[in-house]
Amino acid sequence: MGGSKWWKAKMAFGLKMNTCLNVPRTIEDASPSSAGRFSDAAFLSAPPPPRNSTTPTPSSSVLRLPNQSSKYSERTCTICLASMKPGHGHAIFTAECSHSFHFHCITTNVKHGKRSCPVCRAKWKEIPHQSLVTDKPHGKPSINNMSWARDDAWLTVIRRLPPSRVDANLHISSVFHPVEPRVFNDDEHISLLPDVTLLSGNDMADEHSVGVVEVKTYPEVSAVPKSAFHNNFAVLIHLKAPVTTRSRLSGIDRTSRAPVDLVSVIDVSGSMAGSKLALLKRAMGFVIQNLGPSDRLSVIAFSSTARRLFGLRRMTDTGKSEALQSVNSLRSNGGTNIVDALKKGGKVMTDREWKNPVCSMILLSDGQDTYAVSSPRGSKALNTRTDYQSLLPNSMHHNSASDSHIPVHAFGFGADHDSVSMHSISETSGGTFSFIETESSIQDAFAQCIGGLLSVVVQGLHVEIECIDPLLQLISIKSGNYRTSYTSNRRKGTIEVGDLYAEEERDFLVTTDIPIDGSCDEMSLLKVRCTYKDPISAQLVTRDPTSDLKIQRPVVTGRGVVSLEVDRQRNRLRSAEAMEEARAAAERGNLASAVSVLENCRKHLSETVSARAGDSLCLALDAELQEMQERMANRRVYETTGRAYVLSGLSSHSWQRATARGDSMDSTSLLHAYQTPSMVDMVNRSQTVLFGSSSPRPSIRPSRSFPAQPRPR
Repeated sequence: MGGSKWWKAKMAFGLKMNTCLNVPRTIEDASPSSAGRFSDAAFLSAPPPPRNSTTPTPSSSVLRLPNQSSKYSERTCTICLASMKPGHGHAIFTAECSHSFHFHCITTNVKHGKRSCPVCRAKWKEIPHQSLVTDKPHGKPSINNMSWARDDAWLTVIRRLPPSRVDANLHISSVFHPVEPRVFNDDEHISLLPDVTLLSGNDMADEHSVGVVEVKTYPEVSAVPKSAFHNNFAVLIHLKAPVTTRSRLSGIDRTSRAPVDLVSVIDVSGSMAGSKLALLKRAMGFVIQNLGPSDRLSVIAFSSTARRLFGLRRMTDTGKSEALQSVNSLRSNGGTNIVDALKKGGKVMTDREWKNPVCSMILLSDGQDTYAVSSPRGSKALNTRTDYQSLLPNSMHHNSASDSHIPVHAFGFGADHDSVSMHSISETSGGTFSFIETESSIQDAFAQCIGGLLSVVVQGLHVEIECIDPLLQLISIKSGNYRTSYTSNRRKGTIEVGDLYAEEERDFLVTTDIPIDGSCDEMSLLKVRCTYKDPISAQLVTRDPTSDLKIQRPVVTGRGVVSLEVDRQRNRLRSAEAMEEARAAAERGNLASAVSVLENCRKHLSETVSARAGDSLCLALDAELQEMQERMANRRVYETTGRAYVLSGLSSHSWQRATARGDSMDSTSLLHAYQTPSMVDMVNRSQTVLFGSSSPRPSIRPSRSFPAQPRPR
């Protein structure tokens, strides 16, 4: 017995002296333990990379050192010299430097102030400590950095150590991952677009032709008596993007679409293990396969740290094959470092040498950031809420002075993600926030998003509103998240709309006071002018008003009939306000008040003219409000799914753009109000192809606009 212990001690001492001199290899060289449970490769059309592939893996926390003592070190804890065989009732901790120990042994070391590896002396960024497994309240990070036995009573909680001096041992990853350049200007070359020229939209075509933004205005009522004062008189401004753009390049009139620069920032932390990661790979495969040769893609994978799998590459056949191989090689482990991922994704966009006309980021995570980041006020508390807005480069902010901001479309996956932070990221950048409640809907959610991104036909849309009658002033412009401004005399106002997808619609309610005026039988109210850029030709298009909006001023009028178009938009705005009010009440802990607010809004909607006419938008709003009521039934339901569902709905209504939430991807759902035909086509493709599925699901039908509904007589 004594000889055996002496032999173990010698082996441990030799391991301590020699292991740091060996070059590590990746876990790809080891046989995966979970291959029998789920095959990730089966979901992608490309084969997995060869064993000597330089495609990086998401974390260095599970490396093995190929030396004479590696098998021994995997079986023996070098602290207590006892066996570390799985299933013997002891949790095993694998450090960043690849060495493994009994969890209780290493936490005892840490408890006594030791924060480096007992074997190689590498200083750790992450240290383990014990915390008893309990039911965690919502709002605190749900951490799953390691795979423990299900009957183990302890989990590891990873703490981020304060910044310290650079230590060479911390850069072990450079041995097995390609070194990333300091500047990400290695993006693949693209052909240059022509210089910007100015073109009149009225000269291009009439309002019914391809390539011109359609502008319509609707007054609340068609007539106001001369002797009546009508305060907050509403005017609806309706915009609709063309089916496609028509560009005049090299004297040839051709129809095309604008190429895209897309950066996908995806979570591969330990909580994404199993079917989650497999379905994410399949969804990314769908995205890759549907990009064109002029589109460029870069993928950032993040867990404890973020890494760029590859720079912006054109999705040619070769580019697609390499992208699929890189995505297929991903493995899940480690924590969730959204901060590092955002910085790296933004750096890819800001450092690129070439730029496609359309650019965007997709961010997906199923957890909360497990790394402490100091708040703007200098708080050093661990796991404080991060000011994600400050992490985005200024060029990516929606209201920045930059000509082309970079929207981040965020996808919160499952019940444990930080919906508040993900929503904040998307709102700041001008993107949308989607709540992916079930694993099976992740591909459809991605499909809807890229269906829009691949159909951008209008960029930088700028709307100018001007009062015509000298007695009028603008009271308000209700535009959701779109930035508005007024002149000092409030005779003019502007709306910064930005990009529009093909056939996408925007509705804005403008209010003014109609004064008493007996001098005329007709009053001119407003005129609308818009300018935008054609993303293919880079031509600046000016859309001058074809006619002024007028109302009649008779001596006496009958009972005024409210415009159905104006009424339905009032209902949309009122519903969005109720959702925001209910959310605020729920966050204060008053769920009863939140449910009451939603119920009162539903009752009001049912009494409106458009609802009685069977308007599809009103039906969808009522269904959504009812769903929110059910998700506020109690605190547990609200914190697991209700909060994310409400935030996704608010994101959709504030931008008037489709988001995924609940069963919105189901063909029977009513939540298709903002889906464009391009989005519908892409979702149908996702649901019918399913990479070889023989049982396609029913296709989604686009929500019909109000004019298609029967009008009351």
